[in-house]
Amino acid sequence: MSTDNYVVSNTSPQLTDLTVDNITKNIKLVNSQTPNPRLKFLMEKLADHLHDYIRETKLTTEEWTETIQFLTKCGQISNDVRQEFILLSDILGVSVLVDALNNPKPSNATESTVLGPFYTDDAEDVVNGESIASPGKGEICLVLATVKDTKGKPIEGAKIDVWETDGNGLYDNQYKNRDKPDMRGRLTTNKDGEFYFKCVKPVSYAVPIDGPVGKLLGKLNRQAYRPAHIHFRIWIPEGGYTDLVTAIYLQDDPYITCDAVFGVKKNLIVDIGKVEDTAIAKKYDVDEQDWLIRYDFVMTTTGETQALLSISEQN
Repeated sequence: MSTDNYVVSNTSPQLTDLTVDNITKNIKLVNSQTPNPRLKFLMEKLADHLHDYIRETKLTTEEWTETIQFLTKCGQISNDVRQEFILLSDILGVSVLVDALNNPKPSNATESTVLGPFYTDDAEDVVNGESIASPGKGEICLVLATVKDTKGKPIEGAKIDVWETDGNGLYDNQYKNRDKPDMRGRLTTNKDGEFYFKCVKPVSYAVPIDGPVGKLLGKLNRQAYRPAHIHFRIWIPEGGYTDLVTAIYLQDDPYITCDAVFGVKKNLIVDIGKVEDTAIAKKYDVDEQDWLIRYDFVMTTTGETQALLSISEQN
């Protein structure tokens, strides 16, 4: 292993006779040599809480060995299209907690939620009104949406990445023969802040259960399903707004109150119905019996976000 970029301190602190009672103090002492104050703080708190957990639970050697093996398997099953550690973070509620702490919202803004492990950055550009799904992937659904600021002003030129599963509950990158993006697309809002597209009616689905995280869910006797939803990532190329990663969830889904990754928030729940209106069907080139979802996304400015973060830090 190369040590070219590794600098050893010539003034390492002297460690005392290590015991169960003083190991935490000594670990914090050794780690305090970093010139990075934030890293020092993070490592101090990690030592405090991790060591307290071990002492409180009286963690056994066998349990710690099993934990190491579990984490090793999470790494071994991860690849470019599957990230088991993100899934682990999701099912432990860590992802949604980190997101909530870092993305405070005014009461009238769209809340953020977990990115999930299936996002890719290769979505193709889709013209408003087109479909993000290739034919035969599920029941047709029309989505009519807007992007505005907290004062109700439409935002023109906003970029939106959209991704969802097909009618079988699988993302395109869960198929071994994936040769191009499907069930995902990138749209742009018009002068009225509108974007609209066709997709398939969202369905509930199980998170991957063939790996170590799935086995953990089984041992915990937890259900592995997520309620039907569509993912959105919205950003403004010109800047001035905080990027939004979110999703909308169907009201009538049986898993809406027991999401396996804790991603559902009240203002992200939407109703779904049939188009029915002949004028709408004609305008957007869909059938009256196709599904329809409407949603208005509200973005926060960077100034609004920073103000809320400052309040949070003061508390």
